[in-house]
Amino acid sequence: MDTRQERKQRTRQALLDAALQLLEQQSFSSISLREVTRTAGVVPTAFYRHFPSMEDLGLALIGESFRTLRAMLREARAESTLDGHAIRDSVEILVSYVHEHRHHFRFVARERFGGVASLRHAIGAEIRLFSSDLASDLARVPELGSWRGEDLQLLSGLIVNLMVHTTEAILETAPDDRAAQQETASTARRQLRMITLGLAEWRGAGG
Repeated sequence: MDTRQERKQRTRQALLDAALQLLEQQSFSSISLREVTRTAGVVPTAFYRHFPSMEDLGLALIGESFRTLRAMLREARAESTLDGHAIRDSVEILVSYVHEHRHHFRFVARERFGGVASLRHAIGAEIRLFSSDLASDLARVPELGSWRGEDLQLLSGLIVNLMVHTTEAILETAPDDRAAQQETASTARRQLRMITLGLAEWRGAGG
């Protein structure tokens, strides 16, 4: 028999899934609490046992979208190197994860410049956190040991911007179009490799 906590978690997930389903056709600001609860199969009053407001539900969706991906990419960088293996693994993780969570990232892509300020700011904060995480990891790479903090931040921002662009490209490909998926991954790998090959020149120029 399910415990009360398990039932509560299942209802919370149903509300998140219902919102994502509605967001396939609408912007976040246009969906209502009643639409979400009706799609989830729960009464409107049950919503408030899980989220104080629709805005909080949107913030939870953003957190879900980024949290696991950030951890997976950090694990891929655990060896503290800039070699082809780290690049290949990071790109494969990004492409696979975004394809598996297309609904989440379509929502994020739409709301990144959308009308709900709190969601827009939360997405920006998540992207900045990606950049901060990466800068911390890059500081441990032997080849970058002499770099200034501001240069590491500049490099991490460049890489994260490429990741954002790659995510948008992934969302534009059909889930079953393997050729397009492979081309997106290949392009991202080449771009990252181009960035890493330029690091020695940047150092040699003294920034």
